[in-house]
Amino acid sequence: MTIKRSVALLSALGLLFFPAIGQATEIESPTITSETAIVIDAKSGDVIYDKQAEQQMFPASITKILTAIIALEYGEWTDSVEISEAATEAVGTTVFLMEGEVIELGQLIKGLLINSGNDAGVAIAEHLAGSEEAFQRVMNEYLTERIGVENTHFTNAHGLFDEDHYTTAEDMAIITQYAMNNDAFRELAAIEEFEWESESWETTIYNHHQLVRDHDEVIGVKNGFVSQSGFTLATMAEIEDDEYIVVTMNALTANDSYEDTRALLRYAGHNYETQTLEEGDFFEGDDGKEYEVVQGAYYTVARGDEVSHEVDEGQLVIRDAEDDVLVRQTLRPMLDSFQVQAASETVTEEEDQQFSFVQWVQDLIGRWF
Repeated sequence: MTIKRSVALLSALGLLFFPAIGQATEIESPTITSETAIVIDAKSGDVIYDKQAEQQMFPASITKILTAIIALEYGEWTDSVEISEAATEAVGTTVFLMEGEVIELGQLIKGLLINSGNDAGVAIAEHLAGSEEAFQRVMNEYLTERIGVENTHFTNAHGLFDEDHYTTAEDMAIITQYAMNNDAFRELAAIEEFEWESESWETTIYNHHQLVRDHDEVIGVKNGFVSQSGFTLATMAEIEDDEYIVVTMNALTANDSYEDTRALLRYAGHNYETQTLEEGDFFEGDDGKEYEVVQGAYYTVARGDEVSHEVDEGQLVIRDAEDDVLVRQTLRPMLDSFQVQAASETVTEEEDQQFSFVQWVQDLIGRWF
């Protein structure tokens, strides 16, 4: 990568990632204070940084990422939700729901995700599943069957401490990636503030994720804290055309979690970029024939690195400069002009035969009646 290209990149990323624009050299992997952490490319899912990311941890309120995406996928935004006594008894951060009041599900989701309302989490769980206990089963089935994570088990909708309520940084990154692929969730996660109106109070609610409020590059998603978990943080940022998800867990202070996240985004954004393999892209094999990609894919490379492409037994293999496999995708032979013409004539012939048969039936019916 040229110096000019790097300086332009650094300027585009702003003070969040590069407080001082310096030499266009690779940024070393940062030393962070959070107990566990991970950075993934949000498009490819490739892991860019890993600090004990498979270690079992308590998530606290980043649990609400899952609750919110389930509510968006299985509920209706305009559903009327009557608030129960159990919801009003939720402890910790709340949106001060009153027993018996009726609130739209969409407003509860916003109160859950933006203000971290534990009472909103209980109300959502009861509305969707009938009870908190039933919603617990929904959450865990959703985690394994729909998202595909295996090292997470949740016992509630809000993340208040329970010995059996746990996850890993790796799983939370995958859960966050899944949720942020939902347009409605992504829009909600980026809200900096909104007006809350209910029977009990009216106020302006501000996003509890500090980086969402302070930096345009950050587009979500959730912070958390209970004493047993320490400070947890799930973050997604757009850097140029690339997207990165950072999860940090068990930081000693909220500021530590934000500083760790800044450092990890700086590291990822400076050193890595996403490449795209499009469906229909074609490559020449060793046999001299051309092959096309059956299904597109994203893959992550070090910025400025060149990659190699190899067609091997019906597959495209892309390797980085160190010969590590970045992606392996199925190929199909491209039809030559003779085959394309023959296929076209076959289709036309079949269409003509089908049309002739239909016309014959219509003519026959016309003669009958």
